[in-house]
This record gives sequence, structure tokens and C-alpha cells, in this order.
Amino acid sequence: MRGVNAPCIEQNEFLGIGAATQGDSCMDLPILSPDYRPSDDGTYMSPTQLAYFRQKLAQWKAELLNESEDTLAALQEQSLSTPEAVERASMESDHALELCARDRARKLINKIDKAIARIDANEYGYCEESGEPIGLRRLEARPIATMSVEAQERHERAEKLHRDERRMT
Repeated sequence: MRGVNAPCIEQNEFLGIGAATQGDSCMDLPILSPDYRPSDDGTYMSPTQLAYFRQKLAQWKAELLNESEDTLAALQEQSLSTPEAVERASMESDHALELCARDRARKLINKIDKAIARIDANEYGYCEESGEPIGLRRLEARPIATMSVEAQERHERAEKLHRDERRMT
């Protein structure tokens, strides 16, 4: 466990998520070895597992933010003052696709922030619908998951039924 601010601040600065403050919950999370992977052997959502997922989420967020900065720089460099209509239309289409991708990334960053907040509140890893564990394999594949596989399937079936009912009316 952490007893001082320095390791947490250094880790957060490295991950690009800002400096820690006295009240940050990462102060209670252990430092991980680079080859650590959560396993079913230990306690579900132990401090080590929470630290692992917090780090994974923070790295994912940092990657998305870097990609966003790169996209903005590329869009600013490209000029839409091309005289040929076909080239201009193609560039505008490319820009529109990039902006859609950036919007999806923005929404994903919001979900990542919410997952980190759930870690801070000790609510991470449990289904928001049933309260049951989501499972390490599912969280490893989709660390922003808020529902177990079963609850997600029920949710998607209900959504599909609702969509189908709206089409019929």
C-alpha cells in the first residue's frame, strides 16, 4: 500500500492523468509489476486488481487523448482550399469521418472516467443491474463494462424488442 504522495503523483503524471491530491484513492492502491495480470485465484476486486484496471483505463484514456491531438493537428494542417471539386469533396468526407471517430473517442473517454470513478468508489467490477461480479475476463476485454454478460444480453434483447415495436407502429 502507498503511504506517501510521491509514487502516486509520479504514476499519474506518467499516465497523463494529472497530479494526485491528498484525497485521491490511488494512494491506497499498490504499485504493480509490469507483468501483473489479474487471476481468479485471489479475492475478486482486490486492491491489486483495482490498481491494474485503474492503470489499464488511464493508459487507454491517454492513448485516446494522444490520438485526438494527432487528429486535430492533421486536420489543421490540411487545407480545404483545393480547387478541384472531387478532391475537396474527398477531403471533406475524410474530415467528417475523422470527426465522427473523435466524437466516439470523446464518449469512450467519458465512459473511462466513469469507470475510474467506480474504482474510486469501490463499485468497479460489479453489475449495476444485479450487483453480481462482472468477471475478470469480461473486464479484461472491456474494462468499461457496467453489466455482467447475462445482464447485458437481457438489456440488448429488451432494446431490440423496443426497437422492433417502434418499427411496427
